[in-house]
Amino acid sequence: MKQEELKKLMDSGESETVEFKTSFDKEVVETSGAFANTKGGVLLIGASDRGEIKGIRIGKETLKDWANQISQSTEPRVIPEIELGEVDGKSLVIIRIKEFPIKPVAVRGRYFRRVGNSNRIMGMQEIAQMHFHSAGMSWDKLPARDASIDDIDLDKVKRYIKRANEASRRKIEDDEKPLQVLEKLELIKEGQPTWAAILLFRKDPQRFLSQGVIHCGRFKEETIVIDDRMIEGTIIEQVDEAMDFIRKNINVQFVMTGRPAREQIWDYPLEALREALINAVCHRDYTIPSNTDVRIYDDKLIVWSPGGLPFGITIEDLYKPHSSVLRNKGIGGIFYDMGWIEQWGSGIDKMRNTCTKAGIPEPQFEEYQGFRVIFRKDVYTEEYLRNLGLNERQIRAVMYVKEKGKITNEEYKSLNEVKRRLASYELNELTEKGVTERIGKVGKGTHYRLRKSVLNGHNAH
Repeated sequence: MKQEELKKLMDSGESETVEFKTSFDKEVVETSGAFANTKGGVLLIGASDRGEIKGIRIGKETLKDWANQISQSTEPRVIPEIELGEVDGKSLVIIRIKEFPIKPVAVRGRYFRRVGNSNRIMGMQEIAQMHFHSAGMSWDKLPARDASIDDIDLDKVKRYIKRANEASRRKIEDDEKPLQVLEKLELIKEGQPTWAAILLFRKDPQRFLSQGVIHCGRFKEETIVIDDRMIEGTIIEQVDEAMDFIRKNINVQFVMTGRPAREQIWDYPLEALREALINAVCHRDYTIPSNTDVRIYDDKLIVWSPGGLPFGITIEDLYKPHSSVLRNKGIGGIFYDMGWIEQWGSGIDKMRNTCTKAGIPEPQFEEYQGFRVIFRKDVYTEEYLRNLGLNERQIRAVMYVKEKGKITNEEYKSLNEVKRRLASYELNELTEKGVTERIGKVGKGTHYRLRKSVLNGHNAH
């Protein structure tokens, strides 16, 4: 590696694919395994974790010994590429690790993956998921234990065929029988339904997989439940019924547009909520004994699903163009055929753009004991405002503006029982922090309202 390339690598700092170490130790071997299990990477031996070049003196035999230690400590064996480099007259050892084609790679019986600039031990769920992904397999395309052809509801399969033909995603001939179609899609294997077939087309899927349900709740507070429903049936039916529950428990306004039909404006755009539900039931990990959850509060709506993001996708990736990575290929294929999902990972953008167009904050995506999407009516929650460094008077003023639409200096004085000078200073600070905008220059007509552009910014989360 040329000196210019090395300097550039040093300047970039530690990351998902770069690690600095002052000396060779067991952590170097663990990082090698983590790189092999993730996207590959480069270790620079002879540099501190702050990127300070310490230098290192070793011979060729030592390089061979290090390569052997990495190879002999990993299973399957990782073969590193090792070379000497130099920056500012000081020697560094460069260890390159390629992403391994067959995963996961173990390091002395333990499995690591790279998360940010650190290594994380993988649990059994992650290990199984990585193995399936690496082998091009999918859990939902395995035969469902104790299930038989008789468990398939042929009418449900026929409805899918009708939808697929209407969506023009898959042409299914009229003379093709439902079971033949499922065999062609590999949802029936050797005469036995797969887990995908059970979840999609069985009369009573929960008999085989009790966690394959959506639990919906409307909460006044965290411990006060106003409405509660466990939605069963096939996952296709669950999406439609969960949307019914949501429509029942969020607000809608009817706006006169001059056209024959009035326009309906919901708390959250229904298209975005449906997309979140479809993603949840399509991408969740069905081997985890937990339900998919929909939780509706006064100021937010949360869709949570068991299991983190599908292997190979990070939260950061969601905000960039990314390919669709299907955890459940059987379910994903059927949803695609019906026009419910796209193959190229466009669902996240659809949710974000639909919310922006509706004038509410973009949804928030989090890995939280699984994966969740948080929709908010507005960004100006007390928690968000405190994180901006606002005091209680300013927060009270923002809540006042949310209710009344605007606030004047006089109203701020009266609301908080302060003098005019302090009111002016704190109102100006709200404007400087991008929470409000000032309307009018001087005089009685001057007032402050919430700055709409913040509502749609990604940094508003």
